[in-house]
Amino acid sequence: MLLYHDPGAPNPRRVRIFAAEKGIPLETIEVSIAAGAHLKPEFRAKNPLRLLPVLELEDGRVLRESMAICRYLEELYPEPNLFGADPWERAQVEMWNRHAELELLLPIAQAFRNGHPFYKDKIKQAPEFASIMKEVVLDRFAWMNHELTSREYLVGNRFTVADITALCAVDFGKPSGIRIDPELHPNFKRWYDLVKARPSAKA
Repeated sequence: MLLYHDPGAPNPRRVRIFAAEKGIPLETIEVSIAAGAHLKPEFRAKNPLRLLPVLELEDGRVLRESMAICRYLEELYPEPNLFGADPWERAQVEMWNRHAELELLLPIAQAFRNGHPFYKDKIKQAPEFASIMKEVVLDRFAWMNHELTSREYLVGNRFTVADITALCAVDFGKPSGIRIDPELHPNFKRWYDLVKARPSAKA
């Protein structure tokens, strides 16, 4: 299996961490967004939306969405389980992964796209919207801090794909100056330090 990725982008990182947790060897090809490699015809043939990651199988079939790739890998390598071991846990993992996507990763990505110099002259930016998204994220940090009062991870007391998504979201906030405040968000910071210390976080 071949993973097309950009080392600095959060969604490919989700797949790399997921594979690392399971010990799945993935051959990788870097597609630099900064260099515009995702816009070239050869990559657009694999994903017309020009987005990463893309997983290419030996027979040429492709998957081009991060969670679809992770679910496929989970089916191939069911242990350690990262999507839930029973109906209730699977529902909880799905809920928290969606929370991490919609309440953290999406607004953080919008803050970056609309406010960071990286996208200047690449897309039409709305700096005011970036500021609004930063406010939204800080509100969600406070919410996450409250949720993590009585448990180690997002879903009970074990690491799941929801933690991977949230970690990648928080780290992607760095270029936009969005950071966890240890004084305001001690529980969230404790969770962050815990998941950041996992070897897979370096994938």
